[in-house]
Amino acid sequence: QGEHGAYSEEAVRQHFGPEVEPVPVPSFGDIFKAVTREQVDRGMLPIENAVAGSVISAYDLLLESDLKIEAEVFLHVRHCLLAPAGTRIEDIRVVRSHPQALAQCERYLAARGWEPQPVYDTAGAAKELAACPEPGVAAIASRLAGEIYGLQILDAGIEDYPFNFTRFFVLGTSTPAPAERSKTSLVFALPHRPGALYECLGEFATRGINLTKLESRPRRNRPWEYVFYLDFEGHAAEPRYREALLGLLERAAFVKILGSYPAATMPEG
Repeated sequence: QGEHGAYSEEAVRQHFGPEVEPVPVPSFGDIFKAVTREQVDRGMLPIENAVAGSVISAYDLLLESDLKIEAEVFLHVRHCLLAPAGTRIEDIRVVRSHPQALAQCERYLAARGWEPQPVYDTAGAAKELAACPEPGVAAIASRLAGEIYGLQILDAGIEDYPFNFTRFFVLGTSTPAPAERSKTSLVFALPHRPGALYECLGEFATRGINLTKLESRPRRNRPWEYVFYLDFEGHAAEPRYREALLGLLERAAFVKILGSYPAATMPEG
């Protein structure tokens, strides 16, 4: 999602290599459409950031789609403050970027009294600023975006925390075979009775299966009811994990497996 130079494009190149052809689309929903219609081979979807948290719309789309998670990618996000050539950092008043990027640089912006303005994409903010420069306006985007759109870097590494990693899912139509280190992502809903969540999670605990994520989200069609997104270490095809999933199916109102895939290794730094 976004323009050329977006962090999703960096994730594509990191995972697939320099020869891959990145295809930008306007929205997260368009990623799912492009893969489903076989206009592209895979999709790269940002799912959560170590500082700003989950990308809620991405999780909602996973629930609605039949696509599978085929891999995960951890990208070390390093934000740059970009502006047209000749701009002085002392002249900046407004900074534009995607809401997630603004959240990741919140303290940096507040300390300087700059006004954050959300736009649809980090690289899109850079592209629009290069096409229509405005006095006192800068953009937060990647170094790659600055190079593509001819903007100068006024400051680099401006994220509030050095451990600013974004997790991406590679979307496709297949389920990879078990790897040396696998993860499984799923979503489930509960019957409305005491202890239901405790019993569901017990299917994993009693088998010694490690959970790496648990997050609740409102069900769109049922007010004040929730679904739970869960990740665990292991592959759904392996016996111990398959047994846990069968136990979960018996206790939950519904279960949808989003994918079993090779677990990513955190980049150095």
